[in-house]
Amino acid sequence: QLQLVESGGGLVQPGGSLRLSCAASGFTLDYYAIGWFRQAPGKEREGVSCISSSGGSTNYADSVKGRFTISRDNAKNTVYLQMNSLKPEDTALYSCAADLTGWGTCPLRALDVWGQGTLVTVSS
Repeated sequence: QLQLVESGGGLVQPGGSLRLSCAASGFTLDYYAIGWFRQAPGKEREGVSCISSSGGSTNYADSVKGRFTISRDNAKNTVYLQMNSLKPEDTALYSCAADLTGWGTCPLRALDVWGQGTLVTVSS
């Protein structure tokens, strides 16, 4: 069974940091581009960041540029999202998704496998 499992969410004060992890099971991430998405209460889901299969190409939503960094460790079959200088408006359920089409590039061409999400709350 193909699965992605997110972890690392929690409650953090404004200006704080969190590192989210997206671990794959049932398949290896090496050949696939991975994206992070978020959905705040009452809002539509938005793309946050994407990383190519090689890790050589990344992109970010304007709202997180300069604050978030996506990376991957294919040996650990995991993609990370380092989030710094967090703001209350970053509060959301964060999920990762894998594009299994094999293109390996960003933006994702398909959202084939999703995780259950991890909740990030930024509040004082």
